[in-house]
Amino acid sequence: MTKDALSARRPKARKGKNRIRRRQTTMAINVTSILLCVLVVAVIGLIWKRGGIVDDYDGRNPGEVTVVEVAAGSSLTDLSKALVDKDVVKSSQAFVEAANNNSRSSELQPGFYRLREHMSADSAVQALLDTDNQAGRVDIPTGARFADTRIVSSSDVRKGIFSLISEASCLEQDNCVTKSELEKAAGSADLAKLGVPEWAMREVQARGNDPRRLEGLITPGIHHIDPQLSAEEMIASLVRESVKNYESTGLIESASMVKLSPYQLITAASLIQMESPDGDFDKVARVILNRLAKPMMLQFDSTVNYDLPDQEIATTDEDRARKTPWNTYAKEGLPDTPIASPSIEAIKAMENPADGTWLYFVTVDKDGRTVFSTTFEEHDAAIAESRDNGVLDSNR
Repeated sequence: MTKDALSARRPKARKGKNRIRRRQTTMAINVTSILLCVLVVAVIGLIWKRGGIVDDYDGRNPGEVTVVEVAAGSSLTDLSKALVDKDVVKSSQAFVEAANNNSRSSELQPGFYRLREHMSADSAVQALLDTDNQAGRVDIPTGARFADTRIVSSSDVRKGIFSLISEASCLEQDNCVTKSELEKAAGSADLAKLGVPEWAMREVQARGNDPRRLEGLITPGIHHIDPQLSAEEMIASLVRESVKNYESTGLIESASMVKLSPYQLITAASLIQMESPDGDFDKVARVILNRLAKPMMLQFDSTVNYDLPDQEIATTDEDRARKTPWNTYAKEGLPDTPIASPSIEAIKAMENPADGTWLYFVTVDKDGRTVFSTTFEEHDAAIAESRDNGVLDSNR
């Protein structure tokens, strides 16, 4: 073969080699792409298995019961951090996204909630919206007392503050602070540790170890207590919160205006709470002050009832003759302690009494209509009307 012939064949050989290289490169790219796709799918699968794109528990292996507080005014971010700290949810982002995707998240109420560790973010949001998971919610009605009260001629028993706290303290069904533990703490714990203010210290100390010595120092309404606290800590939490509520009305300054101490004002307000319909609070406040100024015994049946095991509106001659620290038929002035938890409205009424010369009042019908009188003759006529209407009948 001539030199010219060899030269003519070389370009064709190079073209063939180039085609082979292109095929190999294409194949390598395809193989790499496939491997990348497989890797992406594997990563996505792993992330999904771990709870989605955002790090989250799947909720299939719930842990121990724990308590999380939803503080008043806190943000979702604040709450999410608390949930992560308690290991309820795995990440703040997962919880915030789940809450933002739930149309009811704005309904979330402050308080303490029983949750479980290792919940999915969605489940945690649902659990926080379920009030059955709330713990430590104490709803104290106006006029509540520390001890339970039985109503004469009925099976009705009004739960006292000790019972209400005990029921609210349950982490689980058999994990509650007992009523006896609360009574012991209230009667024996250091008063400063229980949150008793200086303006009430002397009178409360005078009651010795009576579990009711804190009567009147816990305001009615809804309170939230951490169910993980001890009996003493629970009571202290409620007393401190209540003292702030009372003092926010201007209690200390207002008491001097009506010539009472702050503790006496709360005691008087407890009488208003137990004796008066809502619309007459300020009038009853005036009767109390007018009688104290005379001086004249208050003679309130509610003070007779306080130390009786059974309660009703009417009292007997025997009951009224009993000498107790509260019975204002048998002692001058105010009771030694409040006889119930007065509302803020009753406190304000005592701070701002109505103008009037009344010395007497009595409820004359079962709708709660109350007649106020200046003379005993007027009052006696109102008592007759009350008896005719069956209000003052005794069932003892």
